[in-house]
Order: sequence, then C-alpha cells, then structure tokens
Amino acid sequence: MGSAERALALDALAEAVESGAGLPETARRAAAALGASVALIDARGAVLAVAAGAPSEESALLSVQDGVTSIDLRVSESLVGQLRFRAASELPEPSLLRMVTTLLALEVERTRAPERAGEAAVGSFLKAVLDREIGDRRDLIARGKELGVDLEEGGSVLAVAPHPRVPAEGDWQARALTMAARAARGIVAGSLASLRASHIAVLVPGADENAARRAAAGVLRSLDDSLPGFAVVVGYSRVALDPMDLHRAAAEALLAANVAAPDAGPEERLMSFDDTGAYRLLLPAMSDDPAELERFYADTVAPLLAYDEQYGTELVRTLETFLDNDASMAATYKQLFTHRHTIRYRLDRVRELTGLDVNSTDGRERLGLGLKAMHVLGVRAPSAPVFEPGAESGRVPKPRRS
Repeated sequence: MGSAERALALDALAEAVESGAGLPETARRAAAALGASVALIDARGAVLAVAAGAPSEESALLSVQDGVTSIDLRVSESLVGQLRFRAASELPEPSLLRMVTTLLALEVERTRAPERAGEAAVGSFLKAVLDREIGDRRDLIARGKELGVDLEEGGSVLAVAPHPRVPAEGDWQARALTMAARAARGIVAGSLASLRASHIAVLVPGADENAARRAAAGVLRSLDDSLPGFAVVVGYSRVALDPMDLHRAAAEALLAANVAAPDAGPEERLMSFDDTGAYRLLLPAMSDDPAELERFYADTVAPLLAYDEQYGTELVRTLETFLDNDASMAATYKQLFTHRHTIRYRLDRVRELTGLDVNSTDGRERLGLGLKAMHVLGVRAPSAPVFEPGAESGRVPKPRRS
C-alpha cells in the first residue's frame, strides 16, 4: 500500500470513529486499511464485529487458525479487547498497524459498559424512569449520574424491536441488547439500554435531536449487521427536555417502532415519532387507556387476523391496500396482482366478519382506525398466505355485536 493510499484508508477509519459509525463499520474500514480480514473481540471474549469476505474466513479468525495474528487492544494499561486479522498478502507495516490498533482500542473502550453500570442496575433504573416510578427530578438525575448518564438536559428514547424471520435459537435477545447498547454509546456517550417486555429500550441523554437520530440509525445498522436472520425496526422519540417526561418519550418511541414496517428497507424500518402521521392521535389511548385501544381493535379487525391465521388468507393485507388506495378497486387488484373478483370476495368476507362495510364512509373509517390500533398495539398480520382455498371452504362465526 502506497503512502497516499495508506493516508486515505487511515482517514476513513478515523472518520468512522469520529462520526460514531459503529463497530461493524469501523471494523470494515480497519480491514480496508490493513488489507486484511478483521475480527474485534471484547475483553471477555465476546465477538464485537467481523469484517471478512467469506464465512470460512470469519471462522478462521474466530478460531485463530494458521495465519491469524492476535493483538491486544489497550487504553493506558487497561485491556479493552483484541484485534484478530489475517492479511490478504503481506503483513501491514508496524507503523500502520500501531495507528489502526490505537484507533480501534479507543472505539472499543468508548462502547464498553461503564464499570459501575451492571445490567441489573441499568434495567432497574430504566424501568423506574420509563414507568414513571421516580417522582423527584433531583433524585432521577442523581441516580442517573451513578450509572454514568447525565440527564440534566433530558434525553430521547429508542425502541428497538428485532423480529425473527425464522425460529431463532440461543439467547439472541441478550446479544441484541449488547449490540444496541454498544452502538448507541458509540454515538452518544452515557446511553443506557435494557430489555422491556416487547423490545429493547435505549435512553439517549441530551437535548440534541440530531444525535438521537444518529444513535437510532447506528443501532439499526449495527443490529442489521449482527442479526442477519432478523428484521429489525427502530423507533425514536422527540427530545424530552425535562427528564421527568422520559416516560412520554418511551411511549412515543414504542409507537413509532410498532408503526415501522419490518419487511421494508432500512428507511422504512427507522421511524421517528414525528413521522407517524395520524397514528400520533392514538398515543394518549396507548399510554393512558390501552385496554380501550385493545377493545376497539377486537371489535374491528381482530376477527380478520384470526381468519387469516386459520385459513391462510389475506383479508388484512387486502383491506389495508384497499384503504391505502382510497377505496379504488382497480388500484387494489393491480397492486396485489390479484383478480378483481377475488378482491371483491375478500372485502365481502371483511363485511361478514366485522359487520363493517368498506363501501360506506363509516365502515371505512372504523376499519381504518382498527388497522391503526392494530399497528399501535404492535400486532402483526400474518406475513404470507398459506392456501387461499381455505377462504372458500372455511367459515368463522360472525362476532356478536351489542
């Protein structure tokens, strides 16, 4: 590698560290600078990131096979991790290797959990903050500082939801939590993360909206790299300038994550609360009276999901497409590549199961709100039909209506 190429490669690596691009991207740029495949390991032996051209090369790095060089990463005298690499041709120059390992050590150190912030302590603190269990502002800020996070200027909340595309094995939730926390801390120091009932909550301190947005994008990018068998969505809230309002920010982030489309591209899987449109109107119901929201969902589109699951049909998808196309039958069957008679049959079945007619304004409004309630509650429709003939032979009793 010539001096000009080396300078460009090091500049790209430094830019990744400075911008908080995350460990996967940093590893890729380190690999380019060294002309080698690269693996980053933390001080406990956990894999942080791998940049290798093939699964066999990744396996060679992780098992330290012949030709793999291991170098400890240190900050001062503290061991923070290890770099493993295998050069494509000749070994990198010592001066280049030293500069690369120094940058990697600093990045790994920055993304490590604070020594005092054990997982249980972080989880307990975030639960207390996001569930509004701390009634005194000074107490909340003081407890945060004990864990290395400064909430004097408030903060934002991310809701991270990995959806397995296939049945997942192992403790993938713990791995997702670790990667989400490291990615967020790599962009905003002091960020904390914990597992919630349906997602990972990440608290990003500070009043910088742009920093929160970059943290959300960094978390999504990191989990996409680390969990290839998952469709990950990330929702992020507005900034809560008063830390006592972080419970509201948590509800905003979860609503955004529930509205995001897990089967879409990265742009649609990263959702801010400000971009949720009419769904924002349902936030008070979600936060203050979720039982009422669940009742409305149950009285409208829940029978359609039950029917789709039982008979492998696409009533929910057809209804959503029909309403998204302003009740245009032609646009619906063109988008779904389905005969218009089949679309009419499905919409007739919607009326039979729900008692709501898509040909009436009131019926469309109630069904549309029912679909929004479904998304806000985090309910996912079946991803694909199993067999359409079930819609012709099966019958689900029409729900009684009072």
